Amino acid sequence: MLDDRILIWQFNRRQGRAAHRIYERYKHDLVTLAASLLTDVSLAEDVVHDVFVGFLGSAGRFRLTGSLKGYLCTCVANAARNCNKSERRRRCESLDANRTYAGQGSQPESRVRLNEEFLRLAHALEQLPYEQREALALRVYGGLTFPAVAAQQGVSVATAKGRFRYALDKMRSLMGQPEHADREALSQGLGVVSREVTP
Repeated sequence: MLDDRILIWQFNRRQGRAAHRIYERYKHDLVTLAASLLTDVSLAEDVVHDVFVGFLGSAGRFRLTGSLKGYLCTCVANAARNCNKSERRRRCESLDANRTYAGQGSQPESRVRLNEEFLRLAHALEQLPYEQREALALRVYGGLTFPAVAAQQGVSVATAKGRFRYALDKMRSLMGQPEHADREALSQGLGVVSREVTP
């Protein structure tokens, strides 16, 4: 994207508010990606902030070789993977017991419905094997292509597609959708639900 290249050029020269514009442009997608991998929005926000702090440290020498969003999504996925593996991972109370999420709708009924849908989604995501959850999140929330997902996971494109397909099938089952439900509709629905409820 040409606009991203201009922002990076400004970012490397510390001009204007380029770093802030980059953050504002991608923070929502990155928090959604991290939340789907960590199933904890608070921890996801911390991971995204840590990634941006590291990104800010590269000002003046950052070289963009592909998509800026793809690069940032890869950084967030790596940080989330490290967080999941870490013995020192902060223990948070479960989402459904102590967190509420307000959707962007102004009606209380809409907020309640979105909160319930998000909690169902978070619960279903927690039950996926991590590799499948990561493939799903990178594809749906990160917008990465299957070759990019495969490169991120260190597997073949066929394996990345298989993990994605298995994740969608399991999500469909866990969320009570009929067996014949369209995978594409489910993947689009996952994105819509998360965009409506993630801060």
